[in-house]
Amino acid sequence: MTNTAASIERPGQKLGLLMCIALGMGNMIGSGVFLLPRDLAPLGWNAVIGWGVTITGTLCLALIFARLSRRLPGGSAAFTYANAAFGPGVGFIVAWSYWISCWTANATLAVAAISNLSIVAPRLGEKGPLAALLAIGFLWFFTLINLTGVRRAGNTQVITLLLKLVPVIGAIGVALWLLGTGEARVEGMAHTAPVSLSAISGAATLTLFALLGFESAAIVGDRVKDPERTIPRATLIAAAATGLLYLLSCTAVTLLLPVDTLQQSNAAYATFFGALVSPMAGDVVAIFAAIAALGALNGFVLLQGEIPRELAHRRLLPSLLGHDNRFGSPFAAQILSSTLASFVVYANYSRGLAGLFTFMVLVTTSTAIILYVVGSLAALKLEHRGELRVSPGFAAVTLVGAAYSCWAFYGAGLEASLWSLAMTAAGLPIYFLMRRSAPAWREEAPIA
Repeated sequence: MTNTAASIERPGQKLGLLMCIALGMGNMIGSGVFLLPRDLAPLGWNAVIGWGVTITGTLCLALIFARLSRRLPGGSAAFTYANAAFGPGVGFIVAWSYWISCWTANATLAVAAISNLSIVAPRLGEKGPLAALLAIGFLWFFTLINLTGVRRAGNTQVITLLLKLVPVIGAIGVALWLLGTGEARVEGMAHTAPVSLSAISGAATLTLFALLGFESAAIVGDRVKDPERTIPRATLIAAAATGLLYLLSCTAVTLLLPVDTLQQSNAAYATFFGALVSPMAGDVVAIFAAIAALGALNGFVLLQGEIPRELAHRRLLPSLLGHDNRFGSPFAAQILSSTLASFVVYANYSRGLAGLFTFMVLVTTSTAIILYVVGSLAALKLEHRGELRVSPGFAAVTLVGAAYSCWAFYGAGLEASLWSLAMTAAGLPIYFLMRRSAPAWREEAPIA
């Protein structure tokens, strides 16, 4: 099978293992871990259990995607896996839904950056056009970076990952120090919800947003050096390392701060350091948390351009979206995606920072989960056809991953699920129109 996107790829625009790990970890360590303590605090121990459920489910999904990427290393996983098992129609719908999750994630990340900056500039925490316009400005800044080439975007991802690890690891260090010296007061679990299945489900749904992106290297498979080896390693390393850091770091914040304090904060980590270290430390951490959201924004901007590019190469979207500029970046696909994300930010800013973030988390999560559900089913289908060699243990992992994905989709709630399904269904007329206009379409056929 000819790899259409790779056939026009320039060697200088390939990502190595380090950049792929940074892409995965950087996309996961974005807004979620810094803002979620506010939403998780009332859940108490349900949140800790929810993290455990999410990390276990995510690792199962990471194993599935790692195995699939060895079998199908080229193209974008958002299309390739579903296409191999169920055909181009399902492949298109999965890729379309994941593309939606990318630009809605970018809207969420831009809002998260402003939310953290509101600690040092309180005016940004108010409803109004100023914060919306600044968030949109950040979105287009990283769009411009990506338009100058995937390697530059990859270097930016490595740098921002190193910076964003400072508050995450720092929170663990502060908690260990205070607990070790006996100065810590465990306040966060008082007056919280009792442990229940519904509360754990809600926590698992919220925490899944923080682990979206472990599959990032597989989404840009045509941009990766030695994808058969690099993508599986990067996927597993990113998922395992980030899950461990999240569990320790987020639990430290919710454990040592009162629930009321967290619920009133637009930047939980900044509040944590401000209360337990010094007010100046809180301001500095707010800036680092904003950098974390912006780093993830950079990574998801890369992804949002690659998916339309792949579909255009498959003749499932207009050919303009598959054309690269002189830096090898899909300029039309990037401009379209960022325009849609900008519209989402501005149109929904009346909800305020907290309301907008929570709503966008659920919409982004429910659209991304479609890839996880279909990816798990694709692994089962390919194994049944004898095209994917798996052990009995891996088959069990696949079933757990599929069940977890369906559970998380249900947990997103009716409003977010309906939004995600409606936006996904909006792609069907485009698919049928493109197939009708190109009846001789074949997977191997590249665009000249």
